[in-house]
Amino acid sequence: MEALLKKELDEKRATKIGSASGGISNAESYETDNYGRVFVKINSKSEARRMFDGESASLEAILETSSVSAPKPIRVCENPGGTGAVFIMEHLDIKSLRGCSSKLGEQLARLHQYNRDLQEKQLRNESRVGGMSCDQSGDQSCGYISKFGFHITTCCGYLPQDNTWSDNWVEFYMRQKLGQQLDMIEQSCGDREARDLWPQLQRTIPKLFEGLEIQPSLLHGDLWSGNIGETDTGPVIFDPASFYGHSEYDFGIAALFGGFNSSFYKAYHEVIPKAPGFDKRLQLYQLFHNLNHWNHFGSGYRGSSISIMRELSKS
Repeated sequence: MEALLKKELDEKRATKIGSASGGISNAESYETDNYGRVFVKINSKSEARRMFDGESASLEAILETSSVSAPKPIRVCENPGGTGAVFIMEHLDIKSLRGCSSKLGEQLARLHQYNRDLQEKQLRNESRVGGMSCDQSGDQSCGYISKFGFHITTCCGYLPQDNTWSDNWVEFYMRQKLGQQLDMIEQSCGDREARDLWPQLQRTIPKLFEGLEIQPSLLHGDLWSGNIGETDTGPVIFDPASFYGHSEYDFGIAALFGGFNSSFYKAYHEVIPKAPGFDKRLQLYQLFHNLNHWNHFGSGYRGSSISIMRELSKS
């Protein structure tokens, strides 16, 4: 790995200072001359390049908003040990989230609101007499994203997400999030109850969004307590699986596994208030992560997935 870092980063020195294993990828930290400390994720799966490319693009998008801290991606390259890939990024000394919960809540809301702010800026530019669009003025900072999806495949865990752009959030979520996960379950085990409940659920899902105007927000995409922390300067998020979607989506896995205290939610909703029907939609967004865990880890997540499908089918 030292040789790879020297080559890819044009470094004379790459000294290993730590390592960790577990989860989807292994990790090592190195001290370098030009980049300082770098964090290196290593994965031998054949799909690792796609996974790391998506994570790198997610971090770049999050950092571009200047709303919340995240590690700066440096490079994705082939794994010198054989199959798979290596992801080199900035090393941050991340500790468990303790004193920065409310600040993280506020910053997450700013992340979710960033694209709406770009839209307002764009509309102001175009409303001026003789005003120009962002493309005409050359101002890339007002590049509002009007669709749901992402410009690259991202992975929640190691499974790819269909981020093909869509004009309609409800259709995107049903077909490209829930539908994709249920298709994988059908292929792997052919669960009859899930198959029977899915058409019923598709009929009730649109009702959960009646009266709402959903605008695309840049999402972390996998915001559980294991992907947040803090440094000496404030909160930090990492391991994203980003796409543009409904801002409430990020609460699905956050609420599912816990680790976020009341000050986090209070600070968030002071910026973006709860909309009517929030709790039912929270169940809907938890369903994706239960299905995703079913596909990753097996039938231990079947019961919770089926339970949510039954409950929401009655709505």
